[in-house]
Amino acid sequence: MPDLLLELRSEEIPARMQRKAAGDLKKLVTDALVERGLTYEGAREYWTPRRLTLDIRGLNARSADVREEKKGPRTDANEKAIEGFLRGAGLSDISQAQIVSDPKKGDFYIAIVNKPGRAAEDIIAEVMPGIIRGFAWPKSMRSGPASMPKGSSYGGIEGKGSESLRWVRPLQSIVCLFGPEHDETKVIPFEIDGIVAGNITYGHRFHAPEAITVRRFEDYSANLEKAKVILDAERRKDIILHDAKDLAFANGLDLVEDEGLLEEVCGLVEWPQVLIGTFEEDYLEIPAEIIRLTIKTNQKCFVTRPQGATEGLSNRFILVSNIEAKDGGKEIMHGNGKVVRARLSDAKHFWTRDQGDLPDLDTLKDSAAKFDLDLKKPLDQRMAKLDALNVTFHAKLGTQGERVERIRALATEIAQVTGADVALVDRAVVLAKADLRTEAVGEFPELQGLMGRKYAALQGENESVAAAIEDHWKPNGPSDRLPQDKVGLTVALADKLDTLVCFWAIDEKPTGSKDPFALRRAALGVVRMILERNVRASLREIVLFALTRVEDHMRDAESDADFEAASRLDAAGDSEALERVIERTYLSRLDGSVVSRDLLSFFHDRLKVYLRDLGARYDLIEAVLTPESDDLLMVARRVEALTAFVTDQDGINLLAGTKRATQLLAAEEKKGTVVANSVSEELLKLDAEKALYAAIKTASADAAKAVEAEDFRSAMQALSTLRAPVDKFFEDVLVNDEDNAIRANRLALLKAIREATGTVADFSKISG
Repeated sequence: MPDLLLELRSEEIPARMQRKAAGDLKKLVTDALVERGLTYEGAREYWTPRRLTLDIRGLNARSADVREEKKGPRTDANEKAIEGFLRGAGLSDISQAQIVSDPKKGDFYIAIVNKPGRAAEDIIAEVMPGIIRGFAWPKSMRSGPASMPKGSSYGGIEGKGSESLRWVRPLQSIVCLFGPEHDETKVIPFEIDGIVAGNITYGHRFHAPEAITVRRFEDYSANLEKAKVILDAERRKDIILHDAKDLAFANGLDLVEDEGLLEEVCGLVEWPQVLIGTFEEDYLEIPAEIIRLTIKTNQKCFVTRPQGATEGLSNRFILVSNIEAKDGGKEIMHGNGKVVRARLSDAKHFWTRDQGDLPDLDTLKDSAAKFDLDLKKPLDQRMAKLDALNVTFHAKLGTQGERVERIRALATEIAQVTGADVALVDRAVVLAKADLRTEAVGEFPELQGLMGRKYAALQGENESVAAAIEDHWKPNGPSDRLPQDKVGLTVALADKLDTLVCFWAIDEKPTGSKDPFALRRAALGVVRMILERNVRASLREIVLFALTRVEDHMRDAESDADFEAASRLDAAGDSEALERVIERTYLSRLDGSVVSRDLLSFFHDRLKVYLRDLGARYDLIEAVLTPESDDLLMVARRVEALTAFVTDQDGINLLAGTKRATQLLAAEEKKGTVVANSVSEELLKLDAEKALYAAIKTASADAAKAVEAEDFRSAMQALSTLRAPVDKFFEDVLVNDEDNAIRANRLALLKAIREATGTVADFSKISG
């Protein structure tokens, strides 16, 4: 069966876009071919900085013939209906249609439409221009003569203005070949802005710029490699990683691996050449994180450390060139070294400046007093500066200083739950955002928190306080570590809960795939900290407490705005407008119950994701979780106990019996059948119902005690004693007795089963 080779070669594609673009191209092409009746055995995408390539194997040479039946109107339909049917079916006369009889609908027309298959070459030529023209890049540009204003011309090429091709970088050539594995392939010619698809590509722009004639994928890939282009990105990554490790080892060092940087560097080179550079050891006085980020961000280079060391760095770095230099790379290493040294000099300057005094300390006294700051300490000065500058957190939520005040109050409240030292928590909160005003974090925002910890340690802060300054950002993703102690845990919870409550209060919630403030990540972080650190807390109470602080800020802001508006209106003599402003003042309030309920539901969604990732069954989570559940740790423990219970034979049997009882009860309740408020022992006539009632009383009491003690496994064990009496009840007892009183009493017995099991979970929601 034939294969298809497609290459789109352009100027350099940004590294961050390459992998996704290649995957998108594969999906667009294969989907378009399948939609038009072609099938294929396999497809693989490739990418380099200058090309996107598709290798599609086992493609049909022709799409299949299609026979369609199009149903038309009844034979006695009006003329217009019949004319519309003929147009839609492509018939010239109604005699070309067939008549089909239906016993219910009568006689009606159908048209048999036969669509012959098409050659794959025609289909490919048809779909490719649209795919390429409509390809969605995050950023794109127009280029070449065709991009000139419409109506103008240059070199015989007419300008197309907005109709010209938009591509990430100027598109230079297209290869499109189709044919069997061993026979001659054909060029599928199509044209885009003067570029005609052919069988010519080019290798490395410096080492092998000559044209390469392509026949099929195997010689295409092999010839590119001869021309200093390694097509497979994974192979380029493997070469870079292993050569970098070997070169570091040969110099008595270990490579500090970085998967993100490796992916980026792979997207910058077609012919990777790994070299080693150096800088002065004096720069090692700078924190390793700053050195690593400086070298990574500015030069896309890897750092190294002494062999066997787990911390610290060496003064050697690994760089990856796209050129096989004649001098062995000496000039490249020298040039990169000069740039790295200049960048590290800047970083050292930031590091030193951040440890010194600010020049305007006299203007910071009010802020220092507000937050109990010591202006003799550099980090305290930066927090005071952050407040004094009124740096905005969000237009509707005030400044960073106001946010710190909110978190401060909330953290004190949460400390009662976590058992953290309140004084240490308070100190950590007031310094947590201070590094936002440091020059190091200004240059490298990724270091916020980490630099705060280092500066806190330098000025002699308690170890837990310093750790909490870094950890209050954590966990910053599903695999990130949690804060290391109770102080950090408390500050991190307060920070994330304040963020969530604030944005819920101003109705800036995530929608669909959009989550600009990373609120899903913040909520998952709260869930992880509660469950993995065994935090017993009422989320509803914490949210309501946080809401009061947000509401105070919003009310004050609104009051100030209304006062200014009233003053303007009063001065203008507009009495009616003034009355409306006065009437509105202080009347708008947050509905705390609505916000807390909605936010609690959001936490429930994150909890479900977390538990399901751990292997919990969805139906068991639903059986335990109610809209009022706000102690997430207890929800998780109930799910754990229920999981163990329903996999046990007693649990399986009891589940079947209780589901039968609850379904029967629900059906009777829906019909309006009378159910007694409670079970009357006098109306229990049969031994099976008497035994069941006794078992329910015992099991209910034992389960309730176990639940109160938060021993859910014992609660389940207590309920499992109902298995035999429930089975016996349904064997011997007819629930819908002719006597209304007896029927109502037996239904009350089923209700008692539902209530007993309901102390742990809603068994009706459990499948199976």
